[in-house]
Amino acid sequence: MAVSEKMCIFVAAMTIEGFLNYLTHERNYSAMTVKSYGEDLSAFEEFFRNLDAELSWESVDSDVIRDWMESMMDKANSAATVNRRLSALRSFYRYGMRQGLVAANPARDITGPKKGKPLPQFVKEGEMNRLIDDVSWGDTFKDTRARTIIILLYETGMRASELTGLDDSMVDMATRQLKVTGKRNKQRLIPFGEELAAQLQAYIRRRDQEVARQDDALFVSDKGQRLSYQQLRSEVRRCLSMVTTIKKRSPHVLRHSFATAMLNNEAGLESVKKLLGHESLSTTEIYTHTTFEQLKKVYRSAHPRA
Repeated sequence: MAVSEKMCIFVAAMTIEGFLNYLTHERNYSAMTVKSYGEDLSAFEEFFRNLDAELSWESVDSDVIRDWMESMMDKANSAATVNRRLSALRSFYRYGMRQGLVAANPARDITGPKKGKPLPQFVKEGEMNRLIDDVSWGDTFKDTRARTIIILLYETGMRASELTGLDDSMVDMATRQLKVTGKRNKQRLIPFGEELAAQLQAYIRRRDQEVARQDDALFVSDKGQRLSYQQLRSEVRRCLSMVTTIKKRSPHVLRHSFATAMLNNEAGLESVKKLLGHESLSTTEIYTHTTFEQLKKVYRSAHPRA
């Protein structure tokens, strides 16, 4: 049997429904426990498909799971909830390995959060300024695309899935607004400034000269296909590695960096909430803790009697 035929069988067989049937009929788990497993796994499936429609249970890797963890913590989920969902994911992949449906368990070595919620990691303003202004960027299409992505994520705070979902028609250069589609298909407008407008125009010119696009996507690979989440994550990680040593160097870290920079420069919490597309102000408030921690560090290092 050809490899492609095997993969088709794997994709069809690795399902939440099959796992829940296994728990019910072979492990004799209670209906409530099975329901809980189903809800946790469905939440993760919704998350990774929103990141990239081409991702599947078989292609998910540990970085995607870590991004999910980070997303849950951003939404003020408790450490207990996050760990329970990770446990469900590990069990699901163990089942898949026993059934010969997947070769590895990407959740196996991931450590869940400990008591107390860690503050979001972000790149400092000075480091972001150095990356955007001082780093020697190349002059290829990929270089231009990478710099545009970094500036776009940092200046708008949009989610990775919102960026990869952008089409040219969602960019209004006249009014300098982006129309993005967020979670649950909710749309919002995000303003942008002169620097991003100039960078977007430079990128679009370069793209249209060198790449034959396959659809209306704003950001495409060198083959003209819509940029995938995995390609975006790899690009962002490579760029952030030039200026920071923090462990998390994902697109989501730039979302944190945007929110922290806005609050540090006296933006109102309600305004930041709207720009980020948060439904609840309590979700945005986590960044006030981040900025306060920075203030405490400055105080301790600067005050002569601290």
